[in-house]
Amino acid sequence: MSTFSIFLILIIIVCLLLILVIMVQNPKGGGLSSSFGGGGAQVIGGVKKTGDFLDKSTWTLAGLLIVLILASNIALKGNYGDADSKLLQGDDIETTVPETLPEEVTPPTTNEATPNDSL
Repeated sequence: MSTFSIFLILIIIVCLLLILVIMVQNPKGGGLSSSFGGGGAQVIGGVKKTGDFLDKSTWTLAGLLIVLILASNIALKGNYGDADSKLLQGDDIETTVPETLPEEVTPPTTNEATPNDSL
């Protein structure tokens, strides 16, 4: 398994986690934190900071996604960056000339349109 494949799997996992974290949030301040007490005095310890946790986890996962994408680009260039095209090398190119050249095709002398022709 190449390093690019490992980065690709990690990118997919981070994307799925990012989708999950974003879907749990509520843009109007409700979300997961409102389901544990409604935004007033919280009975369960630590639930008051659920919105902050979701916000920080969104930014963390987004940053991690960018880092993984850049690292996968470096890993991809590391595997294929040194290989040049065979056309650029010029060693394996065969320069053969055909023994006979094709005959020239003469264009038609008249260009008459028939009534069935359309524009």
